[in-house]
Formats: sequence, structure tokens, C-alpha cells
Amino acid sequence: MSTPDDLGAAAQRVFDRDEVEGVLRGTFYNSAAAPGGGEKAKDEKPTHYKVICISMYTDSLERLDDMVKELKRRGYTKANRSALLRHALELVDLDAVPRGL
Repeated sequence: MSTPDDLGAAAQRVFDRDEVEGVLRGTFYNSAAAPGGGEKAKDEKPTHYKVICISMYTDSLERLDDMVKELKRRGYTKANRSALLRHALELVDLDAVPRGL
């Protein structure tokens, strides 16, 4: 059976703090009730990004997390999964993608 400490460690591995805070800042903390939040329609949503869900093999996810940790160690304080995946998208050469993808 999992202990609360095990669950907390698992949650930290799954949720990137910068991503979670970004989502909360853009939705939960940005309500009209918040001081200085301004008036916003409830159904108004950002158009410059979308939150998505993708599946990844655990070894690929571990590699991604290790790369983010290394970037942070090198001083890239805003490095996170999303930023690294967006950067990788810029480098993809569609002509070099293998057929058996």
C-alpha cells in the first residue's frame, strides 16, 4: 500500500511545477473575484495555447525529465517538459522521419 510520502513523490514526478503554476495562473487565480483580476467572461479561453494530454512510454518520459533536470542544472530556470517538447518540434525534419513511426 502506498504511503502519503510515496504519493507525494509520485505527484512531483508527474506534475511539472512551472506547468501547473502556469495553468493555475491563467485560469484559477485569474478570476474576476481575485484582486485586480478584472472582468472576464466565464467561457472566455486563451487562444494562444491549448492544454493537451498525450501518452508516452515511461522510458521516454524519464529521458524527457532527465533532460529538463539537466537544463535546470545548467541554469535554464524556466525549463520544463512543454518548453523542451516545443523546442524539439522546431528541430524535426519531416523528410528524415522513419516510415515505421
